[in-house]
Amino acid sequence: MDKKSFKKYFFLWLKELLTGQRFCFWKKEISAHKNLILVSFIFLVAAIIFDVISGTYVTRVGIGTPTDIILDHIGPYNLQVLFGWGYLIIMTFFFFFPLFFKIKSFHRVISQFSLLIMVRSFFISLTHLRTPEAAIATKFPAIFQPFVFENDLFFSGHTATPFLGFLLFKDSKIRWFFLAASIFMGATTLLMHRHYSIDVFAAYFITYGAYKIGNYIFKKIENNRY
Repeated sequence: MDKKSFKKYFFLWLKELLTGQRFCFWKKEISAHKNLILVSFIFLVAAIIFDVISGTYVTRVGIGTPTDIILDHIGPYNLQVLFGWGYLIIMTFFFFFPLFFKIKSFHRVISQFSLLIMVRSFFISLTHLRTPEAAIATKFPAIFQPFVFENDLFFSGHTATPFLGFLLFKDSKIRWFFLAASIFMGATTLLMHRHYSIDVFAAYFITYGAYKIGNYIFKKIENNRY
């Protein structure tokens, strides 16, 4: 989309917003997909519960801190503002973009994210390494602290989630934001020694696999619904 087309689209969107047309369309789309959205949120709650159980478990049983050829030669650097607030900003775009601009795919975004959380929870439960000894302590707003754990390493959620955004929004230019964010957050976790290098690099392959599996499953569900 060139600059002229973007301005035309923006002013059309602004006109629809001010006249209430955009809100009416939004309500109509929400109503049309309310059942799928409800199911996706139920799946999300289940994924969060599984994540808390897995995170609590690995925080308790983590043992050993192996060497890492990349971590041995970089940092650690205190980038906790980027690690915490940067990730929250990315997550805001991840959910609010489809909610306001691609409501037809909102339930798919929630479902794919939930599946990724479930897959990651399974993997971290199998891997009992401790967070690298030199890791910089993380700090999130108090409301998110119950969902912050230690030793939840394989694979990196900070890398995986924005990369999932890149895969989900492949028909929009915002995908490049998510791809850049994924690389940026992967580098940040390594510079802070919050993850081992294998956690970051493996995130791309596992996320892609989870996305393809989810795409197949959720398409089947949607086709059966209609």
